[in-house]
Parts: sequence; C-alpha cells; structure tokens
Amino acid sequence: MPQTVFPAAGTMFTPSGFSPHLASTCSEADPEEEEGPQEARGPGACAADGPPITSASLDTLIQHLVPTADYYPEKAYVFTFLLSARLFISPPELLVRLCDTCIKQQQLDQSPLDTAKVRKFGPKILQLLTEWTETFPTDFREEKMVGLFKDIIHRIAPCDEAYWKTLNQVLQTLNQKLAAIAQGEESIVKVNASSVSSISDKLVGFKTKPPPIQKDILSICNDPYTLAQQLTHVELEHLSHIGPEEFVQAFVQKDPLDSTQPCFSEQKKKTTNLEAYVRWFNRLCYLVATEICMPAKKKQRAQVIEFFIDVARECFNIGNFNSLMAIISGMNMSPVSRLKKTWGKAKTAKFFILEHQMDPTGNFYNYRTALRGAVHRSQTANSIREKIVIPFFSLLIKDIYFLNEGCANRLPNGHVHFAKFVELARQVGEFMTWKQIECPFETDRSILHYLHTAPIFSEDGLYLASYESESPENQVEKDRWKALRSNILVKTKELKEHHGS
Repeated sequence: MPQTVFPAAGTMFTPSGFSPHLASTCSEADPEEEEGPQEARGPGACAADGPPITSASLDTLIQHLVPTADYYPEKAYVFTFLLSARLFISPPELLVRLCDTCIKQQQLDQSPLDTAKVRKFGPKILQLLTEWTETFPTDFREEKMVGLFKDIIHRIAPCDEAYWKTLNQVLQTLNQKLAAIAQGEESIVKVNASSVSSISDKLVGFKTKPPPIQKDILSICNDPYTLAQQLTHVELEHLSHIGPEEFVQAFVQKDPLDSTQPCFSEQKKKTTNLEAYVRWFNRLCYLVATEICMPAKKKQRAQVIEFFIDVARECFNIGNFNSLMAIISGMNMSPVSRLKKTWGKAKTAKFFILEHQMDPTGNFYNYRTALRGAVHRSQTANSIREKIVIPFFSLLIKDIYFLNEGCANRLPNGHVHFAKFVELARQVGEFMTWKQIECPFETDRSILHYLHTAPIFSEDGLYLASYESESPENQVEKDRWKALRSNILVKTKELKEHHGS
C-alpha cells in the first residue's frame, strides 16, 4: 500500500465552541528559572484569569483543574489538560485525584455540610464533569469513572436534589454517545472486512476478453460532482468516529502511521478509528489505480483518468482535501504513471494544476494556503456546504508526530512542558471543529457500497494490468512482468491441485 506518511498545520474546538488564546511555540523554558514550585507563565492556555501557563508540575496542573466555590478553570485549559494528562496519568487516576481534592477542599466528608458553600461549588463540579463526558466520552467506558462521578454528586446532593436530576441527564446523554460510538466502531469493522477483497491477480491475463470481470466506477457513477459528494460522505463518517484522545497516541508510538511499530494493546485499541481512516485513504488510492488499469482499451483508460481528474477538482472545491490527495496519489502510482500512451490520450491540464496544489514542496505550502482559505470560508459560511473542511489527514498526523519529536513532554526540572500540549490542543481542537459538520449531500447507497466493496488489485496485480495494457519498455520491467506471470501460473496450479484434492 502507498505510505501516506508526510512531513507540520498549525479557532479551536471545545464542546461550547470557544476560541482560546493558544501558544504556538515549543521552545523550552530555562530550567533555572523553574526550580521553584510556581508554574512558568507565558503564551499558553490559562487556568483562570491569570497569565497563560507554559510549564508546571503535574500536581500544580491538576490543582488548576479543580473547581472551587469561587473558581472555575478556563475551558481552553480544561480541554488542553484533559487531552494531554493521559500521557502522565490515566483518566481514572486523574478523576480519583480530582474527587479527593474536592472532598478535602469542600469538606464533603463532614456532616453537616456547609450548604451555602456547596451550592456555589456544586454547579461547577457538575459543569467540569459534564465537559469531560462530552469531549472524552470513551474515558467513561470504565465503570470506575462513572462510579466516581456518581460518588461526588452523591456527596453534594443533600444540599440540592436538582444535582441528581442533572447527573441522570448527563449519564443518559453519555450512554447514548457511547452506544453511537460502539455502533460506529462495529460498522467500521464490517466495512474493513468487506474492503479487504481484491481481484485475483491471475484474472488480469484474461482482462482483454469479454465479459468484464467486474463493474467499473463509470457504470456506477459517471458524474464527478456526485462521486465527490459521496467521497465526502465517507470522509465525514470516518472523521465522526475519531476522538481527540486518539491523537495523543502519536506521542506513544514512534510513527503513528507505521503499523509495524510496537504499541501496547490498550493504546492500540484507542487508535482503532484513526487507523481505519488511514486504511480508507490507502484503499481509495488503490481503487483509483485499479479503475485506471482495468480497461482493455487505451481510450477507456484515458476516459477514466479524465473522470478522476474532474472528481479530484470537485473534491478540492468542496474542501475535501483527503480524497483529493488519495486520488492524486493513486494516479501517481508507478503502474498508472508508466502508461505513457494512455496519458498522452487524456486531457491532463487540470490534473497538473491539482498536483501543484498538493505539491509537498515547502512543507506542503500550497496545500496549507488552500486549507487556510477553506477554513476562512467555513468560518464565514452561509451554508453547510461551505463549512466543509476535510484536511489531508496523514499530514495532520505527521504534524502532531513532529511536534512530539521536536519537544520534550517534560522539562529538565521535571515540569510538564505545557506549551507543547497547548499547541497539540490547537491542532486537535481545530480538527474537532471540522469533524462536527454533518454532510449536507444526499446519500447514494449504491455508490457508497461500491466505494467500500469494489475489488481492488494488489500492487503486483496493478503492475500486471499495467504491463498487459502497455508492454514493458525496459529490461527491468520485462523481468518483473515475467516474474509476475510465472508467480500467477504457480498460484493457478496450486489452486487446481487444492480443488482436485
């Protein structure tokens, strides 16, 4: 499969849509200036109305999260800390620390309670825990998390029975979210299972003979705009299942897109949706290449090329940069790009313009410029269609990967390098804003089914189809063609022997 690993994007999501002041630097503070217990201040997410935090001890950061009767942390801080804290402490451990601190500070283990004080504190702890369930609902898959939530509310409920009602509403909403997430994960598993099929390479040798061995994309959809809309459906569906916590795994794995790197099973489980999205990108690359290599006649192959160029252009206009890049990547795969006679017959001016937009030169400068334009359009949009922003996902992941590589999680004095996580929250938060957009286009189930289940060639199959279409031009290609055909004959013989037995 093509490796969608590219070198950084760098407004903000929260459940309430706030736009916090965020740091854009990962420069490490002078450790000599941070020997004391106080947190370092500078550009970053504020805990309250003070200057932003750039670094602090984990204990201090946790203390800043704890609400009191007269204090509530800024939403930017809540999102940033809950996102990044899991690198240092598990969500259940963090909630235990949070609840224990609240119990001690508010004297919730004593009787009678200070009713006036608790009534000022109660709404704030409820708000914090509600924000947590809204933004990171999968943290509450663990019964311990829900139990801790119930326990803290049980302690303050005697002062106001309305807290129980609010708790039940929050838990009901949480259960609905978790059910929807589970259903989405199951659908991804089913789609992945139906997407792994590929045309047997041995059939390539017969592709010049009718009838065709499979349907082709033009028989399913011959309108570029319609296909671009359906691709946008697939993209937004995948995005909707990716939680912000999955991005933190880029700080755990050496390379978030390299499945060969070791990763703890629980961490791996938490990146399931992210990895499924990367697999979708790779599938689309191969589907495009398969559709181009399959037709027996040069004129038909050129027609498919022109069709996908138009689809890519419509994806660009919609703001669907991920499908755009997958299509360009598929058309640039060697088995496709070597078809010189086919390309010579196609009108390719628009393709080179799109290729220029996604040129990796200057750290994808042209793409980043186009992305900023799409973001600006989204922010000033008058219609849902204009709000769509689907980034080139692998580049976003690489941005996060290089953020991790370039900045330590902790400073030499042991403080958490919070400015780094403010930048992480900025990038993830922006993505979370984009993924909330509901697709405004009508669903065409026949097209969606084809996109997910149409057989695709393996890399060897693509080369075989390519050589069948346009003969090898040099000795290297001739040797490869010979080896591939020989391999097919061996597979065919083994298959016959297996059926014979």
